[in-house]
Amino acid sequence: MKGKLVASVEEAIRLCGLKDGMTVSFHHHLRDGDGVLPMVMNKISEMGFHDITVSASGIHGSHGCLVDLIKNGVVTGIDTDYISKVVGLSISHGSMDRPVIFRTHGNRPHAIAVGESPIDIAFIAASAADCQGNMNGVSGPSAFGSMGYAFADAAYAKKVVVITDNLVEYPLTPISIDERYADYVVAVDSIGDVNGIRSGITAVTQNPMSLEIAKKAVSVFENSGLFEEGFIYQTGGGSISLATTKFLQAAMDRKGIRGSAILGGTNGLLVDLLEKGYFRKIMDIQCLDLDAVESIKRNQEHQEISAACYADMLSKSCVAKHLTCVMLGATEIDLDFNVNVHTDSNGIIRGGSGGHTDIAHGAKLTIAMAPLLRQRRSAVLEHVTTKSTLGDSIDVFVTQRGIAVNPKRPDLRSRLVDAGLPVKEIGELYETARALAGKPDPLPFTDKVVGKVYGYDGQLSDVIRQVDESKAAV
Repeated sequence: MKGKLVASVEEAIRLCGLKDGMTVSFHHHLRDGDGVLPMVMNKISEMGFHDITVSASGIHGSHGCLVDLIKNGVVTGIDTDYISKVVGLSISHGSMDRPVIFRTHGNRPHAIAVGESPIDIAFIAASAADCQGNMNGVSGPSAFGSMGYAFADAAYAKKVVVITDNLVEYPLTPISIDERYADYVVAVDSIGDVNGIRSGITAVTQNPMSLEIAKKAVSVFENSGLFEEGFIYQTGGGSISLATTKFLQAAMDRKGIRGSAILGGTNGLLVDLLEKGYFRKIMDIQCLDLDAVESIKRNQEHQEISAACYADMLSKSCVAKHLTCVMLGATEIDLDFNVNVHTDSNGIIRGGSGGHTDIAHGAKLTIAMAPLLRQRRSAVLEHVTTKSTLGDSIDVFVTQRGIAVNPKRPDLRSRLVDAGLPVKEIGELYETARALAGKPDPLPFTDKVVGKVYGYDGQLSDVIRQVDESKAAV
């Protein structure tokens, strides 16, 4: 039974009718181990196509091929939620004429669904698929877990190509995305290296100072008045955010409570809380390590969800609107509690909102965390370099030197003061950091806009400007 099976990626590209100027899409569940985006984009280049827009839920370390493809005019547009260092550096130095469009994990599926971000051909990596295009991410040697970011691409792209290294007998079970959405299926030797899933911002810190910050953040939640039976919890990407899980279990034991659900990207620490009975469910958009991949295979209460179900704030409902508390990282925060997670202290793109902005808006309590200083530069600035998540969505900022509460939350500030926590004004933290590190020099930007940052509501939050290479210290 041949079904929709075709012989090669090249044949699938031809059958889909790719033309110059079209948009192709990918998901990033294999993260630094992804082999599908490079495989497809290099083939598109070999076939002589140009002026292609890449719509990807995330661009990671395995996607360095995009640097040369941008230089050669093969890729002229990028629409994504996250860009890591290698590609980010190239874009920050002005390699593209068109600005990158940065969305959030919740707004990306919305923009795709309403036609604001149309996709001509979606190339979807699947760790298992059959000849008709039923697919999942939990079976086979390259299993990566939840396929949450690929659901919108499958549903709304004009053509869908399933790429798998584990072609199985029809019909495949279990099914994450079913055959109704697939046009073609390609079997390849490898879709990537699953060891690259746990990389970068998904590694838990072992730094004592960072662990101190994580412990303080859990104390904030514990004394917030929201730490009650049945709470819903999420940690964002970032080593300190993920480390809060180490201290959450002890806090739950002290109060004798259990949570309803864990949301978002999942790692082994969160799986451990599920399996020990501290939480009843996991609602999983992506697996951040192989322990999570194994869990989603065996645990009935570990549920795969789509990106729209996860965090589309413009939908009728999404799980992020029911969040009790989220723990989030911050590259920078300013006196108005705006947070930057797109650019580093040199103004170079090496990140993105992902779900940061969505869940910060949806949660009852949003806690941002960072060391006060990073490489002698303050994390607390008068104005952040890039507004990723706006200050009206941030309730608390935690650092090793103290805890700042957004003035919009006097109720929360009173609770934390009464609990004896080291509460300070954000201005105090700013002055402390400035005394230690001095006033930072202005970053050397040109007038060229290289990125546009859109929020959970699809509205423009900020722009990112080109870094002047002649003056930059990278």
